Amino acid sequence: MDRVMRLAIGSVLVGLFVMALKLVAWQVTGSVALMSDALESLVNLATALAVIVALRVAKRPADDKHPYGHHKAEFFSAVLEGVLIVLAALFILREAWDGFLAPRAMDAPLLGMAVSAVAGAINGVWAWLLIRAGRAHRSPALAADGKHLMTDVISSLGVLVGVGLAVATGWWVLDPVMAVLVALNILWAGWTVIRGSLSGLMDEAVPDAEQAMIREVIANVGRDGVAIEAHDLRTRHAGPVTFIDFHLVVPGEATVEEAHRVCDRIEAALMEALPDARVTIHVEPEHKAKHSGIVVLS
Repeated sequence: MDRVMRLAIGSVLVGLFVMALKLVAWQVTGSVALMSDALESLVNLATALAVIVALRVAKRPADDKHPYGHHKAEFFSAVLEGVLIVLAALFILREAWDGFLAPRAMDAPLLGMAVSAVAGAINGVWAWLLIRAGRAHRSPALAADGKHLMTDVISSLGVLVGVGLAVATGWWVLDPVMAVLVALNILWAGWTVIRGSLSGLMDEAVPDAEQAMIREVIANVGRDGVAIEAHDLRTRHAGPVTFIDFHLVVPGEATVEEAHRVCDRIEAALMEALPDARVTIHVEPEHKAKHSGIVVLS
């Protein structure tokens, strides 16, 4: 079992524990905001389970029906997380409306706030670990789960502020007011997660910095071989895998072996820079040069 899968399973265990703490905080206070915070943890648990499923599917090797592998399963998981985040926000808004209509004093607010603060701290540490691991392992599902948990941390902080103000002032309507603000923040976070995942599903090119690095690698390695020009560079990413394909122009008198050798060197250099890269190179004779391609090697 690799580290990514261990973290995904850890998310389920952490989610169960945090949800239990938040349910205790809600039960001892009766706070609308704390109840919403507790119910949001159900979404955290569901999305953590979705990440495990997505990672298991994404790890499957390519087959006849899926020659490019199953890496995009992680994007579907991330989209699901975004949708669930939005649904949680809408549910919070509905509960907040009930709180506006009938605000009530809380029971044992200090105890509830203390329990909620512990739950929020646990979530914060775990979210930070997931986001770092998701970036390091190029796992959108793991990173999305971490970002989702981070929104939960922000929600918990907002809830604590609202409950604290309500207790200090006696304005119990502040409880549902804070719940509304938290819900709006969650809606924005959910849209951010969905938008990022849709870019992968739509085969959006890799970021500009990564594109520049790919061009530089091709240019540097190509100068030491028979290559003349590279053009029609295309990139896309699917989970941790980056797909790269381009046309490489070589002199007409170059042998197949010479052309193949420079292609092997470029492919090896790209895979060293991007360990999960999948490189496809189409070799063309000199008269196919465009002289305005993406990368000119000589």
